Amino acid sequence: MNSHICLSLSAAAIFRGVAITLLCALCTVSTVPSAWSQESAPAASPSDSTEGGNASSAGMGAAAGLTTILYLPLKAAFAIGGGVVGGLAYAFSGGNENAAKSIWTTSMYGTYIITPEHLRGDRPIRFLGVPETESAQASVPEMEPAR
Repeated sequence: MNSHICLSLSAAAIFRGVAITLLCALCTVSTVPSAWSQESAPAASPSDSTEGGNASSAGMGAAAGLTTILYLPLKAAFAIGGGVVGGLAYAFSGGNENAAKSIWTTSMYGTYIITPEHLRGDRPIRFLGVPETESAQASVPEMEPAR
C-alpha cells in the first residue's frame, strides 16, 4: 500500500515540475524577445552575414530550436482547444459563422515555429492570431442577392 502512495506522489511531483517548466518557458518566450529588441544594435557591415557560419548564429539557431520544442505543444494545444470551442460556438449560435471564425482566427492563427528572427526581436511572436483587416475583407467583392 505504501508503494502505491509513494508512486502517486512521485507522479504528481513530476507533473508539477513539467508544468512549472513549461510555464517558465512560456514566460521567457514572451518577454525576452521584446527586451532584446529594445537594445541598440550596431549597424551591420557588408562583411557581416546573417546566413550563419559563426558561433552567434549557431547559438541562436539552437535556442530557437529548444524554444520551439517547448512552445509548439502549448500553441498546438491552444489551437486544438480553440477549434473545438469555435465549433461549439458555431453549433450553439445557430450556425453563426462570424462567432466561430472570431474564435478560430484568434486561436489557430499565429506563430507556431520560433526562429532566430523571433528571438532577436526582428519578427514578433504572435501566440494569438490577428484577424484580417478591413482592407483585406473589402478587397473581396460582395455578391448581390439574386432577384
